[in-house]
Amino acid sequence: MKQENYIKMEFPARSVNEGFARAAAAAFAAQLDPTLEELGDIRTAVSEAVTNAIVHAYPEVMGTVTLRLRILEGNVLEIMVRDRGVGIPDVEKAMEPMYSTGGEERSGMGFTIMGSFMDGLRVRSAPGKGTSVTMSKRIAVKAQR
Repeated sequence: MKQENYIKMEFPARSVNEGFARAAAAAFAAQLDPTLEELGDIRTAVSEAVTNAIVHAYPEVMGTVTLRLRILEGNVLEIMVRDRGVGIPDVEKAMEPMYSTGGEERSGMGFTIMGSFMDGLRVRSAPGKGTSVTMSKRIAVKAQR
């Protein structure tokens, strides 16, 4: 798909940056004129992906999270959240609902939530190299609403 516009930003894997990432994604997506529901879906999915990177990728060190957003042909928003952390040994297992490596306070629903709010979800990971979560959402054109 042809790329029409994009942003890329990097920030420390600190919980205070999750809200900023969510707001930045919504602001970028606004150029597609999404509904409030679509904006909410985008915010929620970005929040889950960034929180996963912050909580799971860097248990011993302070790392970075990269957020890339692209607008593709056909009013498609593509969101990529990447870390260079510990990685996920078994992506298939990690994507199962209720599975978490984050302790009792974590629900294990992050990937399930991302998938339910987005049209596409792809997770790539390698132990010791990090994880990349790519999500896509087609924003309805106003004439089609």
